[in-house]
Amino acid sequence: MSDRTAIRPAIITQVLPDSIAEEVGFEIGDRLVAINDIRPRDLIDYRYLCADEILKLEVLDATGETHVVEIEKEFDDDLGLEFETALFDGLIQCNNRCPFCFIDQKPPGMRDTLYLKDDDYRLSFLYGSYLTLTNLPPREWERIETLRLSPLYVSIHATDSETRIRLLKNPRAGQILEQLQWFQDRRLQIHAQVVVCPGINDGKQLEKTLLDLAEFGSGDVPAVASVAVVPVGLTRFRPPEDELVPVTAEKAREAIGQVRSLQAQFRDRFGSTFAWLADEWFLLAGENIPSAKEYEDYPQIDNGVGSIRQFLEQFDAAANRLLPQKVTPPRRLSWVLGNAVETAFQPILDRFNAVEGLEVNAIAIASEFWGQTISVTGVLAGKDVLNALRGRDLGDAIVLPTVMLKYGETRFLDDVTVGDIENEFGKPVLLANGVEELIRCCVGRREIFNLNRDRLTV
Repeated sequence: MSDRTAIRPAIITQVLPDSIAEEVGFEIGDRLVAINDIRPRDLIDYRYLCADEILKLEVLDATGETHVVEIEKEFDDDLGLEFETALFDGLIQCNNRCPFCFIDQKPPGMRDTLYLKDDDYRLSFLYGSYLTLTNLPPREWERIETLRLSPLYVSIHATDSETRIRLLKNPRAGQILEQLQWFQDRRLQIHAQVVVCPGINDGKQLEKTLLDLAEFGSGDVPAVASVAVVPVGLTRFRPPEDELVPVTAEKAREAIGQVRSLQAQFRDRFGSTFAWLADEWFLLAGENIPSAKEYEDYPQIDNGVGSIRQFLEQFDAAANRLLPQKVTPPRRLSWVLGNAVETAFQPILDRFNAVEGLEVNAIAIASEFWGQTISVTGVLAGKDVLNALRGRDLGDAIVLPTVMLKYGETRFLDDVTVGDIENEFGKPVLLANGVEELIRCCVGRREIFNLNRDRLTV
């Protein structure tokens, strides 16, 4: 456990209905201090400690008064509490200076939380965020082993020591092969990613990296469960001395060919593709997205590997259930998305526009805010959307995917809000979180246009 003085009480933000916590009398704003006299340092400790059948909880209420609550429950029963943050002792900060880090490619003046650079294994275990393993003291390695925190998600980028040190700007980055051996010896797993930077870790370096990782990809518990190969993303705010160059269409086609050749070897060796190409490669190269069967069980879906194909498959299934032959009264909608997916999503537009009385027009845009000529939907800023919509006939409403917005809010990265867009254009904005909500936005009753801005879905 961590130093008790560094651990803050965990602020409760939600007490689930009909839960043990509600029955006991917990309230939003209460602060959990200790469980069985141990202060949890994070959500992992909380879950581990709450597995006991008899609990003694030390709690501070909103007035600062301390209460001791004793609970007897079944082993697997959840208390029903949610917290302000998963980390009660603070974020483990990144100690690298990767030139392609998106945090360092942001302009000054944005909200403070957008500049936090985490490299925290706990967020990796809980939420699938990527870390580099360069900042872990022995006690944290011991905790990973003791609590069996697996799988973790690790940014590899290169297995050659000098190349990885060059990319991460950290001398400790050269230990990656020894660290992978540590995972293998303990039967713990990682999912790996390789961000390809042309001229640095592509070509022969990329081949070496994938073949080295494949050495940890066999056995009943392979240390490396999967690899995502991702093209570097650059913005106009990146440091001028970063020595990076963007991925061209020619480079994308080269990488696709190289990785596909290795994939054939991996399928023969492991019975699995093992290393997958992120969707952006195919978008940059102007090639078709692979079929669903090529992604197996989508092990790297959160890294943009197969997300477009999965979305198309999910849309087809939902459309067969939810799309009517006709809508009344007729309506015209403007669907905003990144221009990178314009061609891939044309089948969706065709299905919508085959419905009598429905017209859905795609407004496919690049991000001027980030200085990109090709953009995926999730990076579009509010200013990009405002600029793209001006002077257009927007029809009855604007449809925005929630992937553009800060999680749980109606705010873009640049602090433009959904309300700003509604106010400027006098049109309701319909927020679509996934395929079913996209369909309901487009074919639902006219009442959905009276959107309550406090809600994220319709």
